[in-house]
Amino acid sequence: MKRTKSQIVIQVTQFPLFSFFTLYRQTDKTKNDLKMGTRNFTVQPAESTVEWVGKKVTGAHNGTVNIADGALTLTDGKLTGGRFTIDTTSIRILDVTDLNTNAQFAGHLASEDFFGIEKYPTATLEITSVSNGVNNSHHVAGNLTIKGISHPIEFDVEIGDVRGDTLKASGKLVIDRTKYGMRFRSGNFFKDLGDTLIYNDFILNVQLTAKAA
Repeated sequence: MKRTKSQIVIQVTQFPLFSFFTLYRQTDKTKNDLKMGTRNFTVQPAESTVEWVGKKVTGAHNGTVNIADGALTLTDGKLTGGRFTIDTTSIRILDVTDLNTNAQFAGHLASEDFFGIEKYPTATLEITSVSNGVNNSHHVAGNLTIKGISHPIEFDVEIGDVRGDTLKASGKLVIDRTKYGMRFRSGNFFKDLGDTLIYNDFILNVQLTAKAA
C-alpha cells in the first residue's frame, strides 16, 4: 500500500514523542524512588551558615558561628531525625568594625559570662521528633545542649527539594540564653539595668547543605 507524505510524517514524529514520554515517566519514577525509604545526609560545614542575632535595649549585634558536623535523616522524603555540633570557638561578630572593640566583645562572648568556650568548645542539637507540616515544612522537637546544660527546644525547618544527592534545609531557632547559665545583664536576675539590659533570647538563622551519605 502506498503511504502518503502525511502518514509518513505522523509515523516518524511518533517515535521521538514516544521516547519523550518514556523518559518523562522514567525521570518521574526516579524522583519518586529517591523519596522512598530512608536516606542519610551529611551536613557540609563549608557550604552551610549559622547567623546569630542578640538584642539589647539600645540595639542589636549579629555575627556567625560554624557548624562542626551534622547529619539529617529523611524517610519517604520527610525529615525524621538529625544531629548537629556547633563549634562555639568560631563565634564571630560582624557588626562591630572597630578591631579593639570587636576583640573585647569576642572575648566576653568566649568567657564564662556567655559560652565559656575554653571548657565548652562545642554545643549540640539532637532531633527527637518531627511533625510534618504543609508542603516541605516540618515542626521539630529536640534537645539543645550548651555549656553542658540540656533543655528541650522546638522550631520549624524547611526542607528544599533533594536534587540528586544534595539536600538544602533552613530553620530559625530562638534560644533563651538564661537556661544555659548565661545570665549576664538579664532582667530576670538583675534589677535596675536600665539601658544596659540584654534580652534573654538570641536567634540562630540556619542554612544547611547536606550530601547523601
